[in-house]
Amino acid sequence: MNTPLQNLLTGIFCAILMMSISANAQQNDSTIGRILGNIQHEQAKKIISDPNRYRCQVIYTQIDRDAKGSPRFTHHRFNADSNFYFNPASMVKMPLAFLSLEKLNELKIPGLDKFTTMAFDSSHEKQVAMRTDSSAKNFKPSIAQFIRRAMLISENDPYNRMYQFVGQETTNRKLMEKGYTSSRITRQFMGYTEDQNRHTNGIRFFDAQGKLVYHQQPAYNRDSFQFPSAIMIGDKHINRNDELVEGPFDFTRHNNISLDDMRQMLQAMIYPMSVPKQQRFNITQADRLFMLQYMSQYPAETPYPNYDSTIFYNSYVKFFFQDSTHTIPPHIRVFNKVGWAYGFLTDVSYVMDTKNNIDYMLSATVYVNSDGIINDSKYDEESMGFPFFRELGKAVYQYEIQRPRSHQPPLKMKGIVYEKRDPQDKRPTIKMADN
Repeated sequence: MNTPLQNLLTGIFCAILMMSISANAQQNDSTIGRILGNIQHEQAKKIISDPNRYRCQVIYTQIDRDAKGSPRFTHHRFNADSNFYFNPASMVKMPLAFLSLEKLNELKIPGLDKFTTMAFDSSHEKQVAMRTDSSAKNFKPSIAQFIRRAMLISENDPYNRMYQFVGQETTNRKLMEKGYTSSRITRQFMGYTEDQNRHTNGIRFFDAQGKLVYHQQPAYNRDSFQFPSAIMIGDKHINRNDELVEGPFDFTRHNNISLDDMRQMLQAMIYPMSVPKQQRFNITQADRLFMLQYMSQYPAETPYPNYDSTIFYNSYVKFFFQDSTHTIPPHIRVFNKVGWAYGFLTDVSYVMDTKNNIDYMLSATVYVNSDGIINDSKYDEESMGFPFFRELGKAVYQYEIQRPRSHQPPLKMKGIVYEKRDPQDKRPTIKMADN
């Protein structure tokens, strides 16, 4: 039992801690408040003025460097709350890609890496086998090709396949162990029941000669999930039978990751030494650079998959840099992941400008669904969502350009070599994808 003195000291410590948190929050609010105040776009201002209605959250991270070039991170938050639910949609592809590389590294099996050919079996009801991948140069599935497809234009099936490789149990245990405690990844994008999502396929890996390198048995997750109180959003929804149902849509048992956790995951990949060791991903430097390459490379630069760059343009999955030109200046690289579904739009980005020698992180999510009907595929993405991200991205970028720094060393992501397409390549381009 604590003594009265111990109780008094504990009380004083807690009071000081709360004062510190409050002061920091006020500082952050004023900084990002000035930036948001510069946005004049009518629809974007509507979101900013009523953030709870649009479930809007923003985290802007300043990066300053000391004389040796070591980065220091200052996070400024607007309406950011880890308990304020938004549907992460394709954002879950990011941790699954990180964990897939980590699992390969930790298996330590000779001949097994991200390029090794995979074959997926159908081991449980409704599971879908996979033997070929027409987007790959060798027409074979691999973790490397899944990462390319998931990052370049956010295809859905690569996520399912990485989920099946890592496994539902391992995915959630790993993220919790790393301290990403908001994370709850319960489902694939397959229309499965909860029990079907607990089952994952048997997978075989083969070398270039067709010899079996590793056989992963089918798995079943016996861990229980701790779901929060009901998360009900919307006024009406379309059910599985395409029927309009009065009443909100239930997101309680859907995937969940907070904006802060996703930002921290990305920071752990960009600057591993800037986060606690527990939160890093145990991958090789070569795998890290591969991951960063395809988080920032453009479809028009990529020969495999051969995406049609008039449809999947450079800023296709770069929400903060989307404009009518569909281009991004060559001195800017955006390392990011986006998600969009049910009227929710999210982008978690690290931006590097090698001309002006600035870099920063920007993360945001918003919900735009004026008719209040979930699952009807009628959302306000074009009229409200994308303009909000574009205007926010412009405002932060302009603020960064003008922001004074004590030290501003030249910036370059060392070790990344971006690809180039062969202009003589006459293969048909990929014009459609499930994403």
